[in-house]
Amino acid sequence: MSDLDEIRQKRMAELQAQQAAAQQQAQQQQAAQIQQQQAQAQLEAQKKQILGQIMTAEARNRLANLKLTKPELVNQIELQLIQSAQAGSLRGKVTDEQLKVLLRQIAGQKREIKITRK
Repeated sequence: MSDLDEIRQKRMAELQAQQAAAQQQAQQQQAAQIQQQQAQAQLEAQKKQILGQIMTAEARNRLANLKLTKPELVNQIELQLIQSAQAGSLRGKVTDEQLKVLLRQIAGQKREIKITRK
């Protein structure tokens, strides 16, 4: 019986060690996820601040409304505007009319699907 008790104790110790390792790994993953969320929030805040400096209120409102339906397109436009601002190619703030022109250009590039039936 003592051999059987020893095997049981060893197996129990192994299981406890595995459980502790799994808990530690879960805590590390959770900490990494929280850190990633904080970095994402900081990036969004910086992006919002830059866009606030380079766009008029009307243009920001249009972009915010469009973000509800087409977030990928808005992200692409925001990055393009930020890159243009950093490169120094923007003169003054981007107005609503300028944003409309930019939206038409980008939407025109993506929406060229032609289907012909015979």
